[in-house]
Amino acid sequence: MAKALLCKGFGPPESLVLEEVETLPLGTGEVRVAIKAAALNFADTLIIEGKYQEKPPFPFTPGMECAGVVTELSEGVRHLRVGQRVMALSAKGAFREETVVEAGAVLPIPDGMDFATAAGFPVAYGTSHLALTDRAQLQAGETLLVLGASGGVGLTAVEIGKAMGARVIAAASSPEKLSVARDHGADEVIDYAAEDLKARLKELAPKGVDVVFDPVGGDYFDAALRNMAWCGRIITIGYAAGRIPQVPANLLLVKNCAVLGLFWGAYRKHNPQRLGQSLMELLAMWGRGKLRPHVSHALPITDYAQAFHLLSGRKAAGKVVLTLV
Repeated sequence: MAKALLCKGFGPPESLVLEEVETLPLGTGEVRVAIKAAALNFADTLIIEGKYQEKPPFPFTPGMECAGVVTELSEGVRHLRVGQRVMALSAKGAFREETVVEAGAVLPIPDGMDFATAAGFPVAYGTSHLALTDRAQLQAGETLLVLGASGGVGLTAVEIGKAMGARVIAAASSPEKLSVARDHGADEVIDYAAEDLKARLKELAPKGVDVVFDPVGGDYFDAALRNMAWCGRIITIGYAAGRIPQVPANLLLVKNCAVLGLFWGAYRKHNPQRLGQSLMELLAMWGRGKLRPHVSHALPITDYAQAFHLLSGRKAAGKVVLTLV
């Protein structure tokens, strides 16, 4: 038996329950991991409320990524060993004391990286990396606008964009959040709670923005689209503002720009090789000191409701992580 956070019906975080459940069976090509930390993502807040594009059958355990120690390997798994510290993408849910994952979704944690940092590494960095490399094809010297720049995904886009040689403009909703973005490499900042985003962009990028990284949507997407440079690219990641924007096709024509989507989770199905390659590239960047993951809150799993509210209420900068003893 092992404790797991269960969603038995769509609702707020308080509707979740922490219960003892049967341990998961170990299948062919799988690894059993004793979880030490598991990170929240904005998608988790949508999943438990029934607002995500995927709706698992009840009861289910939320959580997409975790870090811990390998306790058991199925026959044929060669790249891992029992006792090894690992990070993993968990299709069966990460908010539990132990889980079983496909061996291909497990990576060793590099020396010097703690469990909380490792737990929040794959999804946020992986999303930003594939968005800026594969989809936007960001080039050195281009101007990159990151909306929601202090969030779990946005902050990684600031770091990766800077590492790729872009001029990074970070936009967020408070001076405190923008201070974090500056500390992680932003060249310019915009407080869109106090400043007009469209007007400030015209000041900071008179010729327009080459690439927009947008996990927010709503009015911020609209303002960014109207400030695109010739041949600019806007990457839609998510809709934290609540409104899914509608794209006026005439603006795409006039500006010769493109709106591209990035659903990182779909790479596991459609291009797992590229997903793994991307994560290895990111770990190499971390090893060279190019990335500095930021965990703003690490809470025990018993405080799961507080953790969810920190994320959904946009009160966190960087990642929110649940810890397990």
